[in-house]
Amino acid sequence: MKKLLYFFIFLSATLLSAQNNTMSRDSIAKYTQLDFAQMKEQLGITIPNRTGPSGNPSDANAANTDENKVGSYSLPDPLITSNGTQVLTEQTWWDIRRPEIVAQFEKVMYGRVPDNIPHVSWTIMSEKDTTAGPYPVTETLLLGKVENSDFPNIEVNIELVIGLPKDTKEAVPLVTRFGFIKSPFGPPPAEPNSYFMSSYEPLWKQQLISQKWGYAILVPSSIQADNGAGLTSGIIGLINKGEHRNPEDWGVLRAWAWGAERAMDYYETNPKIDASKIGIEGTSRYGKAALVTMAFDPRFSLGFIGSSGAGGASLLRRNFGEMLENLASSGEYHWFAGNFIKYASTLTVNDLPVDAHELIALCAPRPVFISVGSPHIEGNWVDGKGMFLAGVKAGPVYKLLNKNGLSTNTYPTMGNAYTDGEIAFRQHAGGHSTGPNWSTWIAWAHNYWTDK
Repeated sequence: MKKLLYFFIFLSATLLSAQNNTMSRDSIAKYTQLDFAQMKEQLGITIPNRTGPSGNPSDANAANTDENKVGSYSLPDPLITSNGTQVLTEQTWWDIRRPEIVAQFEKVMYGRVPDNIPHVSWTIMSEKDTTAGPYPVTETLLLGKVENSDFPNIEVNIELVIGLPKDTKEAVPLVTRFGFIKSPFGPPPAEPNSYFMSSYEPLWKQQLISQKWGYAILVPSSIQADNGAGLTSGIIGLINKGEHRNPEDWGVLRAWAWGAERAMDYYETNPKIDASKIGIEGTSRYGKAALVTMAFDPRFSLGFIGSSGAGGASLLRRNFGEMLENLASSGEYHWFAGNFIKYASTLTVNDLPVDAHELIALCAPRPVFISVGSPHIEGNWVDGKGMFLAGVKAGPVYKLLNKNGLSTNTYPTMGNAYTDGEIAFRQHAGGHSTGPNWSTWIAWAHNYWTDK
């Protein structure tokens, strides 16, 4: 009888939770549409947005995955200034051309970070000894509270977990991942019993700790919600005092990158962390955020950009997989500045003054590793070749700065790593993850983080 009672209690709780989740999703969808419409009104756009292709290959409007149908396109030249002058010196890049590209990305794509962001105060919430595989680790949970006295209605508490080799005697390199931990504010979940995520590849934390390097996990949702309804809350909403954005205000990707920058501020105060050797890693939308972080904050020394696709490392002008129209829709517009919506309605992608190769170029001369999975498992939505070609087109900027880009413009066979230069690329045989590329990335990172 008790078992039956417990079953009905469990069933009732499950149904209530599902109902609440449905109501929450409906509310988010409603307020997202309202915010999207409000931004279009600010922009004076009265026509519907063009519809992006479907990620489902069986749909009538499926995204193109045929190289023969890509068509021709012309990319903006990262080494020609806005007045048509060829960039021939490093000084011209740093003083003129790079600031131009930054300003263009801020105006039309990722938005501007406001000047009046309050201070973030980091507090250690808990500390514990654990393991990453067989290696002892000290893991610390921190909370970064954003000062909100100007608008107490909104609180922003950034969640960050840092894992360092136990009893380390010297400052160590560290990789920050955009990801998840146990919330709210509790200790992170324990490592799985198995040392391996598969029969062949150890967990990413274990691989880093085995090198006597550290890891960190930064929770994006603790910085800014991943939907349009959340734009009047989070760090964006706090700065705007709960009001809607202006068209050039920052989007969610830039807000997440700002959170990573505040984590970097903390690293610079921790004597156990070598702040000159900090990597940033993420997959999918978090891969986009990782690349944006690298591009806008020169303190990050290495990038590990996983399957970032359109809006990240993939060329927007290439007709393959996800397109600009998908990004500028009500489902994804919140990642970007409001101005970006124009390029899926009154303007086209060819009117966009920038493309992904220039975002990679902003990282120069710092090394960036572009990762993608197998099209047979991950699919073609992220356009692995488009990310590779963007890396190729960023190469001239690295060359100008006396660094090496990709050694070829021939797309590699699966598993073949191009790791000879400061732009690296590998397509692994797995799915939508950086997992199978971690060991390759670490071997490549040793070129920059190991004293010769």
